[in-house]
Amino acid sequence: MSVPSCKKDLLNQDNPNTLTVEQFWKTESDAQKGVNAIYAMSFQSGSWARWIYFRLDLTSDEGFSNSPWAELADWTRFQYINYNFWEGNVNTYRDTYKAIFRCNQVLTYVPEIPFTDETKKTQTLAQAKFLRAFYYYYAAILWENFPIVTELQNPTDLPNKSTLSEVWSQVEKDLIEASADLPEQWASSEVGRPTKGAAQALLGKAYMQQHKWNEAKTAFDYLVTGAGKGYYGLVNYQDNFRAENENNKESVFEIQFSDANKTAEGDGPSSNMGSNRSQFFAPRSIGWSDGQARNWIIAEFKKEKTINGQIDPRLRYTLFYPGLEADFGDKTYGRSWAWNADEAWFKKYSRDYMRNNEDYFNQINNRVIRYADVLLMYAEALNELGSTAQAYQYVNTVRTRANLAGLALAYPAIGTNKDLFRERLKTERSLELCGESVRWADLKRWGDLDTQEGVNKVALRDPDFKNFVVGKNIRLPLPQVEVENNTNLVQNPNY
Repeated sequence: MSVPSCKKDLLNQDNPNTLTVEQFWKTESDAQKGVNAIYAMSFQSGSWARWIYFRLDLTSDEGFSNSPWAELADWTRFQYINYNFWEGNVNTYRDTYKAIFRCNQVLTYVPEIPFTDETKKTQTLAQAKFLRAFYYYYAAILWENFPIVTELQNPTDLPNKSTLSEVWSQVEKDLIEASADLPEQWASSEVGRPTKGAAQALLGKAYMQQHKWNEAKTAFDYLVTGAGKGYYGLVNYQDNFRAENENNKESVFEIQFSDANKTAEGDGPSSNMGSNRSQFFAPRSIGWSDGQARNWIIAEFKKEKTINGQIDPRLRYTLFYPGLEADFGDKTYGRSWAWNADEAWFKKYSRDYMRNNEDYFNQINNRVIRYADVLLMYAEALNELGSTAQAYQYVNTVRTRANLAGLALAYPAIGTNKDLFRERLKTERSLELCGESVRWADLKRWGDLDTQEGVNKVALRDPDFKNFVVGKNIRLPLPQVEVENNTNLVQNPNY
């Protein structure tokens, strides 16, 4: 009896409805589509559309979760039982690698594509390098020992394990090269793509996390005192978190969201390009309410009055809380929101000023890096380098916008004491940047999570840190499925 069989070639047919790799990477248009595919990763749920905020905002002492979905909430309070939990770990890990893969595609194929304008080609490659560094930066912040992949791989390849220092080296390399080829400003039709200033700012942030203070200062010099200084400044505070006045002079780099496609996420031409953050962080009856803000931040805002004796105006645009209407004397917030007396909610990037509810299609761009953040980091680097007196002016620039007195006048005891200045700067950053996904990196950089004594202090603000294990929870576990399927990987320490 004979058994019919198929020739191998018959089982490996190209899809007639899609282009193959050999057919696609041929023209400038293909190159641009390849780069656009990297940007599209921001719209995926594991990335900037949704879950990354649970890692960066809710895991920090600024936020927490009371979600009825117990496992989701557990992943904001350091109770990691299932390392393969999709929404807490695997989805963001996967989308980070998908973005890096798309960067690697551009960097592999575009050099062989003929361009009529070589400058356009170098800028195309520079965007891919910036975006690869961008995703590796957050991989370093979250998982630390994240396997580095800079070349296209086959499904059977097993990436080698990488150390945190190796990941930072890759970030630095990509940003230095990207910065050399990115324009200082794009034409109006291309606004939103990374500039030289964005590359220098992200490079400075990477150096800061490694305590490379002098290198960080040098990177920030471009934006603060150097050739790029004229491109950046501060705008009305609330304009940083609304759909109007996006990509303004305070914006160094932002995710370009849109509500054009009210559909599901995906890679199709009509896939959702909006943010889900406000739907998950909104107060009860307005959104899912899976993420909340810690109440200590409200008290911190109220400790110091403006020069006119008023409450810090940034509070009004930073948090929802029961006393918001009474504190700021208008009826904008007179809505049927279900608040308990001790609750607070993140207000930034919400659409309360234009509508009464949230959904999955928030069109407000996320200002991932803004100039106020750069000024405060610049001041921090100067302080660590022993130039505390020089650092004051950059903190004061941020405080002046909030109508607060100069730092020396408000806190004369600081003087030029590096430690006292650092402690005050921690508060300045929480007031200016609350809910902007920088606090987790801040806590790590300051060493507040390196000792039990430090963690205990953080736990006074956020009791979830009572679960924090020093030497373990400073990083996420690698997805267990990745470790089991790749003999070259080793699970992160103490997991």
